[in-house]
Amino acid sequence: MHLQFSQQGSDLYIPDSSTEALARTTHLGVGAHQDDLEFMAMHGILKCYDNKNQWFGGVTCTNGAGSARTGEFAHVTDEEMQAIRAEEQREAARVGHYSFMAQLHLSSSGIKDPDNHDIENDLVKILSATQPEVVYTHNLADKHSTHIAVAASLIKAIRRLPQDQRPKQLIGCEVWRNLDWLADSQKIIMDLSARTELATKLNGLFVSQISGGKRYDLAVEGRRRANATFFDSHSVDNAQSVAFGVDLTPLIVDDSLSPEAYILSFIEAFKQDVQKQVSAYF
Repeated sequence: MHLQFSQQGSDLYIPDSSTEALARTTHLGVGAHQDDLEFMAMHGILKCYDNKNQWFGGVTCTNGAGSARTGEFAHVTDEEMQAIRAEEQREAARVGHYSFMAQLHLSSSGIKDPDNHDIENDLVKILSATQPEVVYTHNLADKHSTHIAVAASLIKAIRRLPQDQRPKQLIGCEVWRNLDWLADSQKIIMDLSARTELATKLNGLFVSQISGGKRYDLAVEGRRRANATFFDSHSVDNAQSVAFGVDLTPLIVDDSLSPEAYILSFIEAFKQDVQKQVSAYF
């Protein structure tokens, strides 16, 4: 099994060496950086864990260069850090029993260059080989520009596929901005309460980032617990850990739909809700 990606140094890792790793994939996560999948696509990872009928495949698009480093990683070179982060991602694939883990090894600057189509071309190859039912990626209201570029490239890649080969659902997930501002009726509620020990283990595997003073593992767990508690003010918690998503599926059903206008419609709904609540008392 072989896919030829655009960038030298790209990696297709299959934890169990199955020749069906791509074809059996039902849930796919497409993230910008090593650790993004575990922070945003845990719903798919847990749903597929040890489930022989459903398999999670992962795609990390960047090479991990330029990340902050202190402590034991303070003097690690950029090349060494890329290798460390890539191995951390492979370890997550092993622990999480992923069907496959593709690391495209692209630069953030290249991904954000609108004239560079390497990421889009690579994603078309992966999507064509896997044809997953559900895809998780960054939400279009995320504040990290590389995250937005990855989500945009994914939407463009899916739109290049025939309708019958496209995913049934595309979910935009929380990383560098949460989605608790969405109207409750617009939220995709992803209950992560099952196998919390697995989620904690996966979140903690990215030592090169966590030891540098960014406790992503604790922050992500805190967000999920906060989502569960603050979702409903009038009932007891139905879940202990929740991630929110925004439904991006209409963007891969209707190619004429503007992604910008689509995400802004959710923000406009939030604005109107705030206006209605406040104006009632003034």
